[in-house]
Amino acid sequence: MALRGRKDDVPVEADAAGEPAPSLIRILHGPNLNLLGERDPEHYGSETLAEIEHLAMQRGEVLGLATEFFHTNHEGELVEAVQAAGRQAQGIIINPGALTHYSRALADAIDAVDIPVVEVHLSNIHARDEWRRTSVTAPCVTAIIAGFRQMGYVFAIDAMSGFLNEFAAA
Repeated sequence: MALRGRKDDVPVEADAAGEPAPSLIRILHGPNLNLLGERDPEHYGSETLAEIEHLAMQRGEVLGLATEFFHTNHEGELVEAVQAAGRQAQGIIINPGALTHYSRALADAIDAVDIPVVEVHLSNIHARDEWRRTSVTAPCVTAIIAGFRQMGYVFAIDAMSGFLNEFAAA
């Protein structure tokens, strides 16, 4: 199976020594993720969004990946962030929150980018309420990681590194 999301025309910057800069991964957070650490810790864990971002940044540094983060509670802003990342980054990690279950606009935006996209959910969406088990974004992403709480972001960084290495070798 061919992996979705090869983008050869994303510019790769060089550092002062002429070495290629690390691949840029945009990590996008959807609605209500700013409430992590206080909202439903049984499902989402006790870590804050800032703590999760720090963990992801550290893992990215170990793997030689640069990370940038964006959060919004607004569907249109998340769609625009996906579109921008498709032009500026080599990969996207996204937790769409509740937009996973109904945002056709977000699914279309993800489908339109030509870079790998890993979807992350802190809880196992398939073991929760019936309405959470439907994902309109799933067919548009390269991979989905769910149910590992904050470690899901670490696993997503690892997966993204693998995808990018595979694309570079192709």
